Amino acid sequence: QVQLVESGGGLVQAGDSLRLSCAASGRTFNSYAMGWFRQAPGKEREFVAAINWSGASTDYADSVKGRFTISRDNAKNTVYLQMNMLKAEDTAVYYCAARPVSYTGTRYVDYAYWGQGTQVTVSS
Repeated sequence: QVQLVESGGGLVQAGDSLRLSCAASGRTFNSYAMGWFRQAPGKEREFVAAINWSGASTDYADSVKGRFTISRDNAKNTVYLQMNMLKAEDTAVYYCAARPVSYTGTRYVDYAYWGQGTQVTVSS
């Protein structure tokens, strides 16, 4: 069992940056791939970024490539999402997710554990 707690969301202006953090419990964190998803009002949850167990392999949605960076610190059981050049369309609740395999996934169903989410609001 893995418990995930996100933090770092907030209200920012377009062009600003934010860094989200996801703290994970459990001794098996460093064997899990991790992902970030987001859900805007009235829309389905969508993939944002993923990272494999070691941090050597990452995946990004086209909409965030070049602006967002996912990383992890296995010693701290934490995964991060650095978000730069934020746009109004990035406004959503951001969720951290874990999957009990070492390689990344981009589908909602690939992930077994989810955090409660953190709100990111970007004003234009």
